[in-house]
Amino acid sequence: MFEVMFQKKKKVFTVNEIKRKIEQYCIYQDRCHKEVAQKMRDYDLIPEAQEMILLDLMKDNFLNEERFAKSFARGKFRIKKWGKQRIVRELKFKDISAYNIKTALKEIDEQDYISTIYTITENRNEVISEPNLYKRKRKLIDFLMRKGFESELIYKVVEETTANISNK
Repeated sequence: MFEVMFQKKKKVFTVNEIKRKIEQYCIYQDRCHKEVAQKMRDYDLIPEAQEMILLDLMKDNFLNEERFAKSFARGKFRIKKWGKQRIVRELKFKDISAYNIKTALKEIDEQDYISTIYTITENRNEVISEPNLYKRKRKLIDFLMRKGFESELIYKVVEETTANISNK
């Protein structure tokens, strides 16, 4: 009986109201299909209504997977300094197509990418207080791997960065 008394009553919306709410959700920030589908599941919509709303959103360009993938890649690289592998992994998790992932990665300028990995490696190297050179390298490599950079590039950058320290 107590469960019934304290159960929160969900507000009921019409399909058009939900469509407007989801349009606002998409306007606020680019969204992928998976996020929008989850939002519609939260509203307990029947599958036919979900399908209708999804098609309308795509037709009216509120929902564009390619645009989402591009802005996601740009944002995660510029703001969070993620590497390409991490961006690809996160986009795959969001069920983005391989074509859109490839297109999104073209948004990242190669020169910016290289300069970013050097910058974050140098910054991280200054923060690490490990005197043992091998442990220091391992910590740098682990950090850059978590950021999602490619291993060949990581080893090259870490060698160059730590070589500067060992030569001092």
